[in-house]
Amino acid sequence: VSTQSTGEVEGTDPGTPQPTRRSSYVRMNDPNLATRKTSVASSRKLGRRSSTKEDVWDVTMDIEEEDDDYVPWEEKSTKMKVWAVSWVILRILFAILFIYLFICSLTFLSAAFQLLGGKSAGQAFSTGSIMSNPIVGLMLGVLVTVLVQSSSTSTSIIVAMINAQILQIRPAVNLIMGANIGTTVTNTIVSMGQSIDRKQFRRAFAGATVHDCFNWLCVAVFLPLEYFLHPIEWLSEKIVHNMSDSPSEDSDQDFIKIITKPFTDKIIRMNIKKVLASVTKYCTESSEAYNAAECKKWRDTTLMKQCKDVDENIVKCGFLFSETGMNDTWCGLLLMLISLVMLCMCLMGLVKTLQSMLLGRVAGSLKKYINSDLPYPFKWLTGYLFMAIGVVFTFLLQSSSVFTSTLTPLVGLGIISIKRMYPLTLGSNIGTTTTAMLAALASDADTRKVSIQIAVCHLLFNIFGILLFYPVPYARRIPLAGAKMLGNTTATYRWFAIAYLILVFLISPLLLLGLSLLNYIVFIIFISLVFILVISIVLLNVLQKYAKKHLPPVLQTWDFLPVYFRSLEPYDRLLISTFGRFKCCAFLNANNSVAAKDTGK
Repeated sequence: VSTQSTGEVEGTDPGTPQPTRRSSYVRMNDPNLATRKTSVASSRKLGRRSSTKEDVWDVTMDIEEEDDDYVPWEEKSTKMKVWAVSWVILRILFAILFIYLFICSLTFLSAAFQLLGGKSAGQAFSTGSIMSNPIVGLMLGVLVTVLVQSSSTSTSIIVAMINAQILQIRPAVNLIMGANIGTTVTNTIVSMGQSIDRKQFRRAFAGATVHDCFNWLCVAVFLPLEYFLHPIEWLSEKIVHNMSDSPSEDSDQDFIKIITKPFTDKIIRMNIKKVLASVTKYCTESSEAYNAAECKKWRDTTLMKQCKDVDENIVKCGFLFSETGMNDTWCGLLLMLISLVMLCMCLMGLVKTLQSMLLGRVAGSLKKYINSDLPYPFKWLTGYLFMAIGVVFTFLLQSSSVFTSTLTPLVGLGIISIKRMYPLTLGSNIGTTTTAMLAALASDADTRKVSIQIAVCHLLFNIFGILLFYPVPYARRIPLAGAKMLGNTTATYRWFAIAYLILVFLISPLLLLGLSLLNYIVFIIFISLVFILVISIVLLNVLQKYAKKHLPPVLQTWDFLPVYFRSLEPYDRLLISTFGRFKCCAFLNANNSVAAKDTGK
């Protein structure tokens, strides 16, 4: 480019002075002139792009790969057109197949968790004496929902405990909050399927954990508020006070199961709600219904569906796992292995299929329409429109986990931005409460009002959270900032995703439950220290960002702390030196140095 700009004419002596401009004849007949102009323009455009810092969260800035063999539709022959249409239809069918098997794999994963930890969940709920502690109730709700992989199952157990007079509405609200958090573990697991590509993993993990950030922020506000003032309990009681006792006729619709049950029922069938409700009822020593013999009977009962003949003898039901003769634990382990392999394969197949379909102009157009706002003056309604879409789809699927888990790969691919994922997630939070509401409307007359009140408590908790963390733009940015921070950390240290899952959904609930059972004073001291530590860290970070010059020099950075308390780098080196030699953990070594420099905004 620089040579041509001097105006040298090919074939002349380099020492001879050359004109500053080329003749019009030479310029008009130069076949490479257009190519050079394009090259210059591309170089200038690239220079402008590299001069500004890339926003890794702005999916509209992604450079789409163009198909090298792309031919405009008008220039294609009839044979090429038929082949192109057939290839598109085939890829759409493959995408539908992968989505169907992906949803089935989530059903199998849920059943595996139930077989492995379902009875433990029922026994945990039967410890009614510790539930007066709101934090213990919250963590118990998280732990039980993670074990049974279903917030609706947790809600059913809570309703059974209230009907058996083991539990009151007030502590049940804390369990509902915990169930709201525990149900988000599924899409966080799904996001790990894109851990090979650092850029996709960053977005997918952030898209999955924006649900976690919203739920934890809601709990941080409403758990102490509910403990002291009980607004959710009071308002739900007022709503259901004059409600009719007549049952609803069309309240047992589950549209997704109509499609998936023909396949999943041939593999596994569960009877978890009845078994766990019975374990909770008969194994709670403080309950009037406590019965040691019945307790032992139901604890020994399998969670898989049992069929009986006309003589009431137990016979095999005809699904795959009923033919194995294995107990619940072994069936759960085998089913978990099958479901995880199936989930990963379906996720990879879905991602590859979508990538091949959404190439170049198609991806750009799709991103433009999904992530753009409504025209003025309705721009402010865009988020609420997508929130309504989340409500409708979650209602149709009857599962917030399935809906958000299906969207997570699209966030990783950059089709849906995290900004657009947030209102869709909030809508799924509202939509999932309709499952419990429909089940409550179809329940018996003596338990209907209690069931409806629990469902209303769940609905109010989510509505209050949306009112607090969505309409105001500044408040809206808080959960998004938290999710982006987790996504950036995970892109740099990929093992952080596994550590996050274990710490948030397993170790923390178990630790708090253990401390509460060990000594109440120790528990209060521990919670107080954690609260003071979190507030201090948040306050110091805010001051370092906005009032750094007013702080003492030692507090202007975190360098006064040992490196193990302010950075994950030492732990990363330790994990790489320990596990990096194994092929299964080779991804720990991949691009960590590059990832550390590219943390996005």
